[in-house]
Amino acid sequence: MQLNTEKMIGEKEGGVGWMTFNNPARRNAMALEMWSAVEAILDEFESDDAIKVIVMKGAGDKAFVSGADISEFSERRNNAEAAAEYARISEGARARLLAVKKPLIAMIQGYCLGGGMAVAMAADMRFASDDSQFGIPAARLSIAYGFDGLHKLVHLVGPALASEIMFTARRVEPKEAQRIGLINRAVPLDDLESTVREVADAICRNAPLSINASKYTIGQILTDKEDRDYDEIKRLSKMCFDSDDYKEGREAFMEKRSPVFSGS
Repeated sequence: MQLNTEKMIGEKEGGVGWMTFNNPARRNAMALEMWSAVEAILDEFESDDAIKVIVMKGAGDKAFVSGADISEFSERRNNAEAAAEYARISEGARARLLAVKKPLIAMIQGYCLGGGMAVAMAADMRFASDDSQFGIPAARLSIAYGFDGLHKLVHLVGPALASEIMFTARRVEPKEAQRIGLINRAVPLDDLESTVREVADAICRNAPLSINASKYTIGQILTDKEDRDYDEIKRLSKMCFDSDDYKEGREAFMEKRSPVFSGS
């Protein structure tokens, strides 16, 4: 099944939902229509119980997402009212990415810059080819990078390295990105898709209730203490222990076989 617009592609393959940024002529720079399509594709993937994990990738071989499509600013952001509408749509899509309840993976090849970094950092995991480049050129454009993006950057690499990345606007190579925690793993280009598929398949085989509880709790750890919902964390834990899948996991372990989880 496909969920396509001109510049966004949504495909379902087994338990994996693939979301492709399809603007290769502009190195997958984010046009306004792409932000709108992101929400629609994520809504479809989240409403389908057969989809266990979502993978984001860029079309072509040059970029994951290279930032915003500046070519449309003269039309889409040519006055305060237009800029506010642009912000409403783009910020809504970024918030939607951060709020996805299913595991979200970024498969990165080529440029991952500016707003593209914010998209990638919204994922739970990031895997990159060894020809990728990372950076946030806000300081070269006199732009204030968004709070959500900086919040995630600081949590990933720490305040000192986040400051260096932001203040210098320098590019970060894949090996360094892995070393500082910006990405999970840098792999040879030929191994990128197989690596991501291996991770996605492992997620699909594991217990959905457990994964959901882990994703929610990790998200809560990244929020301020006073904003954490400890009752919901306890509820999700209880749901796991009371589930049929917990019984299936125990029995499969004792019987030395692979468990088959139903999500209930």
